[in-house]
Order: sequence, then structure tokens, then C-alpha cells
Amino acid sequence: MKIFLRLLRESLIFALHELRVNKVRTILSLSGITIGIFSVISVLTIFDSLEIQLRTSINSLGSDVLYIQKWPWSMDNNYPWWKYINRPNTTISEMEQLVDRCPAAGPAAYLLGTSSNIKFKSKSLEDVGILACSHEYYKLRSMEFAQGRYFSPVESQNGRPVIILGGSLAENLFKDEEALGKTIKVLGRKVEVIGVMKKEGNAIGESFDDQAMIPVNFARNMLDFDRDGTIVVMPKEGVTRAELKDELTGVMRGIRRLRPGAEDNFAINEISIITEMFDGFFKALAIIGWVIGGFSLLVGGFGIANIMFVSVRERTSIIGIQKALGAKNYFVLTQFLTESVVLALMGGLGGLIIIWLLTLLVTYGFDFELFLTVKNTVLGLSVSAFIGLISGLIPAWSASKLDPVEAMRSNG
Repeated sequence: MKIFLRLLRESLIFALHELRVNKVRTILSLSGITIGIFSVISVLTIFDSLEIQLRTSINSLGSDVLYIQKWPWSMDNNYPWWKYINRPNTTISEMEQLVDRCPAAGPAAYLLGTSSNIKFKSKSLEDVGILACSHEYYKLRSMEFAQGRYFSPVESQNGRPVIILGGSLAENLFKDEEALGKTIKVLGRKVEVIGVMKKEGNAIGESFDDQAMIPVNFARNMLDFDRDGTIVVMPKEGVTRAELKDELTGVMRGIRRLRPGAEDNFAINEISIITEMFDGFFKALAIIGWVIGGFSLLVGGFGIANIMFVSVRERTSIIGIQKALGAKNYFVLTQFLTESVVLALMGGLGGLIIIWLLTLLVTYGFDFELFLTVKNTVLGLSVSAFIGLISGLIPAWSASKLDPVEAMRSNG
């Protein structure tokens, strides 16, 4: 082991010396690997950042939460579309019956979405998303407040004219004014702002930033509750999501009086459906990233191989002298392989530095957080080392097999 470490150390010192002596050649060799690593890891960094933000957004919805709706999130292409359309809408009455008849159900809420213009004095925002929700919704969806609070039980039960605004919505409506306690007009009615949520800032996925929430009992006076809504249910402690889904299916069939053997006329959706769809999506994008960067890495590998062949030819006489003085084949082989790997690692490190600077620029300049993960950093350096090893193998092997006498006679 000591001999191996000493050999590696000497090879590294010799390789760095040669790289310093031939600066122009080194820079040209570095550029190919730098561009290749930048191409691959930058694509993976962007995709990973999108995935992290998407999964954060999805997890805020609750991983154990089930959504009973008219439409499934994943459509069966063999199922007639007109059957989906003819399904009855999910109603608040069904939610109330589910709570009474499903022992496995924990917190449950009813949601009904719409859009409306919101007015404050002379300021007006058009087509703002409005979510009418029953009181238990705060137990099912992660919420953080910058100001104020959620609906009180009395406000929810009595349908008080109160509203909670998303962070971006409040900022656009009030600018620098205090939002709490202000009276605004929504759905043709005056309501009081009792809460402002923290900005979530998700680039993709579900976000409350540009939405508003009102109590569902207040919305009863203004919205058509014959429209399709959503029942959101979480299992009781100790009950699995699968067990709750089975029980909800039976209870819903009973509520809708479906005969044995009749197909369900409702869908029970879960977050895993979304995550599975995006898993495939991001795998496909990762493959595209490798294809894009693979060509650059291939060019960079050929560049390093070419430079190493030139280096072997230039140092042929030196190799002959080394071997004449007793240097073994493996010493010469290790010497040139180390030079090739160090060269590739320097190129890969350059690509990673550029990506890191890019993440800072995008994060602070465009308000979208990019993450250069440890996994991608290690991957970039590992790929660089592998490319260097493969590219330098043949030149190093040819150098190690040179005849000492013939090598010393060379004028290279």
C-alpha cells in the first residue's frame, strides 16, 4: 500500500508539472470536458430543482389525503369519456354522510373552486381563484400565515363574510398597506380580510399565493352547489390510506345506492397518482439530459485522448530514460493515467463551478431556487474521472510498452 501511495503521489506531481508546462494544450483539453459536464449536470440540476419544488408542493397537500371527485386524475383511455361526464357531482351532503358513516375517516373537508374579481377601493384584480372550504381543511393542507389566522369554528359554521388571501394576492391588492381588517368585495359581497398566507413561491404545482379562501357556508349564498366539488379525507390514526380508500369506496357506493356489480360513478384520487406520473416524466428528462451532454463528453474524451497521444510522443525519450533507470511498466502506465484523470477532473470541476455560479444568478436574479446537489456534484466529478481514465488508457498503455532503447533513440 505504501509503494502504491508513493507511486500515485509521484505520478500526480509529474502530471501536474506537465499540465503547467503545457498551459495552452491543457486549457484546450479542459474545454471539452468542461462543456460536457456543464451540459449534463446543468440539465440534471434544473430538473432536480423542478422536482424538489414540485414534490414540496405536492407534500404540502398531505401524502395520506384522499380526494373524492367526479373525475379521476389518471384517465383510462379505454373508458368512454361520456361516462365521466354523466357521473353525478360530488356534494357537501355526501361529505357530511361520509363523516357519519365511515369510522376509518379522520378529518374531512369539502372544497368548491370558482373565480371572481376582487375589489379594494379603486383597485381591482380579475379572475382570482376562490376556494370555498369547510372548517376542517386546515387539518388536511399545510398552511403558514404571514399575518392573521384561519377561520374560527363560529365563522365557518355561521358562514361569516371573511376571507384569507394568498401572499402574492395580498401584495398585489394592497401594496404597502396593512391587509388585516380591510374590507374588500368578492363575488359581489363585502368581506373582511382575517388572514394573509406566507408566500409559497412554488414555480410549479399547487400554490395558494394567488388564491383566496372563504368559508363554504358563506359561499352557499352565492355559488351553485350543484357543481362538482371535492371531498378531502384523511385516515384516522392507525388506519392506512389503503384501508381508508377501501372503506370510502364502500360507503360512497352505499350513499349513491349503487347495485352490486355496478361500476363506481366517482373517483378516489391520491397524491401518489401525481408523483408516479412525474417520476416517469423526470426520468425521461434525465435521459434527454444525458443524451445532450453525452455528445459533449464524447468530444471532450477524444480531445483528452488526442492530447495524451501527443504527450506520449513528445516524452518518448524521457520514458526510455525512466525505464532504463528501472521504472516498471506500471509506473509509466500510472503516470499517464494520472495525468489524464487529473486533466479530466480539472475540466469537470470547471464545469461544476460554472453551474454553481449559474445557480446563484438564477436563484437571486429570477426568484427561482436552483439546487446544485451533492449527488450531482459527485456525479460530475465521477463522470469526469471515468472519461479521463478511459481516454488515457490506450495512450498510457502504449507508453508503458515502449522499448527503453528505441525510446531513448527517439527525437520526440
